Amino acid sequence: MTTGVAPGRSQLGTELSAIVATALAEDQAQDDVTTRWSVPNDLWSRAEIIAKQPGTVAGIAVAAEVITQVDPRIQFEPLITDGDQAGAGTVILRLEGPTRSLLSAERTALNFLQRMSGIATLTRSYVRAVGDRPVRILDTRKTAPGLRALDKYAVTAGGGHNHRLDLGAMVLLKENHLAAAGGVTAAIDAVRRGMAAENEQLEIEVEVQDLAELEEALRAGAARIMLDNFSRDDIRAAVQLRRQAAAEAVLEVSGNVTLAEVRELAATGVDLISVGALTHSAPALDLSMVLMINSEQRRNRGQGLLGQRLPQDHRP
Repeated sequence: MTTGVAPGRSQLGTELSAIVATALAEDQAQDDVTTRWSVPNDLWSRAEIIAKQPGTVAGIAVAAEVITQVDPRIQFEPLITDGDQAGAGTVILRLEGPTRSLLSAERTALNFLQRMSGIATLTRSYVRAVGDRPVRILDTRKTAPGLRALDKYAVTAGGGHNHRLDLGAMVLLKENHLAAAGGVTAAIDAVRRGMAAENEQLEIEVEVQDLAELEEALRAGAARIMLDNFSRDDIRAAVQLRRQAAAEAVLEVSGNVTLAEVRELAATGVDLISVGALTHSAPALDLSMVLMINSEQRRNRGQGLLGQRLPQDHRP
């Protein structure tokens, strides 16, 4: 077993420690009265986090951060890595340490693992449905407030790709922007002037509602064009219009894309398919933590599982 930073932590952003600290404070992990009043303070145990249903795992590093913040003496051993498939009954993580600390960390660690693994599992389903088509499945900004870095990381663990992380990452002119600016061409021109004034250079994507707006966006030289809630026939027509215009614009489909239709959408010739459901509607993967305490451990309370007695002032 090991202690320290689990693989994948660096990909989750510098805010991981703060996210976990907030979650532990919300759960009052430092004041777990049930555990403090019912569990001997010198008892050490082993535990396993187990998948109760098949799915794609994500969030090992987040669970490790929870464990470390609750009690750095807890040892953890990941048995699979983010992005791996787990069958029902698969042991994902083994833990060893003070029993009180294990129990106080349990729910927060599972909450993160279950949510992130659920997102990864749903994403994997969309990616598999697309098959060998050269189309990328993207997430959106429809993430849980404060958990965007984790939600988007989970999408990548499932084989998907990230759209813009935040409002400063790229330009995405949506319906309301176009209305306020006076149309597709006016909005693009205004953005280009704004970028020049601020000495910035970002990719410009335009969301269009019909084929007329698509043609205007192609003429204006938009790098990416989002086909919002287009019918299947209109999506095919959009691909043909791009071909006729000899444009290099990337075409993205969006708008309540379901798993049942994603393969057919991928066959139309578009490049990207964005799916808000990946992060706003993914069901959590069912996981549980099982504590293992035997009679020998009870007889040797006050000692670690390796036979080392716990200092009195360091017991949880």
